[in-house]
Amino acid sequence: MATYTPKNILITGAAGFIASHVANKLIRSYPDYKIVVLDKLDYCSNLKNLLPSRSSPNFKFVKGDIGSADLVNFLLITESIDTIMHFAAQTHVDNSFGNSFEFTKNNIYGTHVLLEACKVTGQIRRFIHVSTDEVYGETDEDAVVGNHEASQLLPTNPYSATKAGAEMLVMAYGRSYGLPVITTRGNNVYGPNQFPEKLIPKFILLAMQGRPLPIHGDGSNVRSYLYCEDVAEAFEVVLHKGEVGHVYNIGTKKERRVIDVAKDVCNLFSLDPETVIKFVDNRPFNDQRYFLDDQKLTNIGWAERTTWQEGLKKTMDWYISNPDWWGDVTGALLPHPRMLMMPGIERQGYEEGNAVTTQAKSKPSPTRMVVPVIKSNPSTPKSPLKFLIYGRTGWIGGLLSKICEKQGIPYEFGKGRLQERSLLLADIQNVKPTHVFNAAGVTGRPNVDWCESHKTETIRTNVAGTLNLADVCREHGLLMVNFATGCIFEYDAAHPEGSGIGFKEEDTPNFTGSFYSKTKAMVEELLKEYDNVCTLRVRMPISSDLSNPRNFITKISRYNKVVNIPNSMTILDELLPISVEMAKRNLRGIWNFTNPGVVSHNEILEMYKSYIDPKFEWKNFTLEEQAKVIVAPRSNNELDASKLKNEFPELLSIKDSLIKYVFEPNKKTSAGGAVN
Repeated sequence: MATYTPKNILITGAAGFIASHVANKLIRSYPDYKIVVLDKLDYCSNLKNLLPSRSSPNFKFVKGDIGSADLVNFLLITESIDTIMHFAAQTHVDNSFGNSFEFTKNNIYGTHVLLEACKVTGQIRRFIHVSTDEVYGETDEDAVVGNHEASQLLPTNPYSATKAGAEMLVMAYGRSYGLPVITTRGNNVYGPNQFPEKLIPKFILLAMQGRPLPIHGDGSNVRSYLYCEDVAEAFEVVLHKGEVGHVYNIGTKKERRVIDVAKDVCNLFSLDPETVIKFVDNRPFNDQRYFLDDQKLTNIGWAERTTWQEGLKKTMDWYISNPDWWGDVTGALLPHPRMLMMPGIERQGYEEGNAVTTQAKSKPSPTRMVVPVIKSNPSTPKSPLKFLIYGRTGWIGGLLSKICEKQGIPYEFGKGRLQERSLLLADIQNVKPTHVFNAAGVTGRPNVDWCESHKTETIRTNVAGTLNLADVCREHGLLMVNFATGCIFEYDAAHPEGSGIGFKEEDTPNFTGSFYSKTKAMVEELLKEYDNVCTLRVRMPISSDLSNPRNFITKISRYNKVVNIPNSMTILDELLPISVEMAKRNLRGIWNFTNPGVVSHNEILEMYKSYIDPKFEWKNFTLEEQAKVIVAPRSNNELDASKLKNEFPELLSIKDSLIKYVFEPNKKTSAGGAVN
């Protein structure tokens, strides 16, 4: 692995919390690096955060705004900057509801100014953009696999939306202008120096004063917390070993409910949680959970070192020793702090550390979320259908919801984990659905190889969870449409490759090469005992969204080499609406849920080259060569789709469906260029 060595680094926002720890660490550990800090000293910045570096000869502080193109260009040129670590941003979610334009100005426009300066000067060798786990949106409560770097971005609040927008600009400059960009997405960080609008320092300061600890909602929201020194080490690793063009999650799998964080703080101060904790109104769209997969970063040498107990104790000790670090923070300790982000108001911490707080005269009124609803004609009768969908954060679950919206079918996403029966019962009692769709399950991130080393987690969701849902649905007389897999068969003597003889619904699965396929075959066999289940065998799903990393075409178009084997596949744009129609018809049993016929990898890539990117090239390799780079073998087969075709005669063959639903629409929008 090649190691990058910078010379002159510009760190934006380094008088703030996380960036100050990174700057201090780099200045201390690498005296040959020149570190230039650019910070406008907003309300959550403090020059005292950089006191450990003040006397270092390789440190320089510049007060200024990243939104000033003249200043940024001047610094890049006069300081011979070759590396940028871009932390500067507005980050407090509560503030983004009251003053979202300020977030757009700082997080998107400021990032754009930096990128343009990099393009103009042409001297930058690394641009590390610091983003957030919130760009992924809310993680499903029953998800056992964290969001991977290739997961879809689904921000849910103005703050995360601006961070996602900034990411898109960074990616575009990387692709359009060859800027050497790297992006990080991190979990929550805590530790010394943090401005107390954030949860942990707020709780600690309130506990020091003997005041109640306010908790938004019921405190069940789950977050992952990393200690600041561990995060500084993560950025040190990304700086030196990160690969250009890549994204790295900085996360921990050790999750905690907000209520438990409050209780831990109470325990440190010997306070009674029952009397100290105070529940307050929830903030708008307070996402239930964020969960990251950090394997990619650990693969290049990073590891979390600080335990929760150790980090929390260190943080508490620091605030006890530095109670006046931020001056008057009365406004920040409110349950819903907003006034600190009013335009034109700035907290300033200068060399002597004096702090002045200016507060708005009145608190902005709470912002309410407006959720779009489907307009209907008053004379139109109420829909007799209502769907309960599991798999809210999954690909198929998300597409199903869009189909429901288009068809005017009321739906809700399930909130319970599949393996927790009481929560499933609560969902059904609250939603009162007519049909249940199960699009939840463990497929592994980034692929099924994950299941080989996480077998119990795979069983818990794919087998126990699915059976649990089927049983609850049966008790309530509900049809469950279950999205299963056809990757439980492989070509054999009775069904040879290229023969046109496909596996039928009644055939016994014969592929046991991957643990994922084993669990899916196991649960399919058990579900035969439930007469309320419609099992749909999906294979190698494809959609018209060629940017989705789960899309089979997207996957193989990004591989260096592919095998070339004909397979049955599922065109979601055509078949998912059919699944809704199957629910309406109350169809049951097992169905091969693929388009008729087969198509090979090379045939798909030939279409991709013809319709999308005339310059696209690829190479083939054998199954034996493929086996050397994967953990578990892959299923290759043809499924007989005649049962589905007889029920839905309009169903297109796989190749015709590819052209109609995937390649023709993208040809019209790609203008002859490659789809990114």
